[in-house]
Amino acid sequence: MNKSVLNQVIEQLKIMPEDLQWQVLEFTRALAGTKIRGVPGRQMLRFAGAIPPDDIQLIREAIEPS
Repeated sequence: MNKSVLNQVIEQLKIMPEDLQWQVLEFTRALAGTKIRGVPGRQMLRFAGAIPPDDIQLIREAIEPS
């Protein structure tokens, strides 16, 4: 884990009331118990190039801020 993220979380926890600290603890325990879903990237390679370049440009323009 990125140490700076961990340090930031700890700093935030220090200033929270104890009841909120307990909520954070319960949340992190729930996250730790979740299974990662998805597929490895190498299985997605068969889709590489499936979207035409013109469509990629339209998508890019729709996503980028004006």
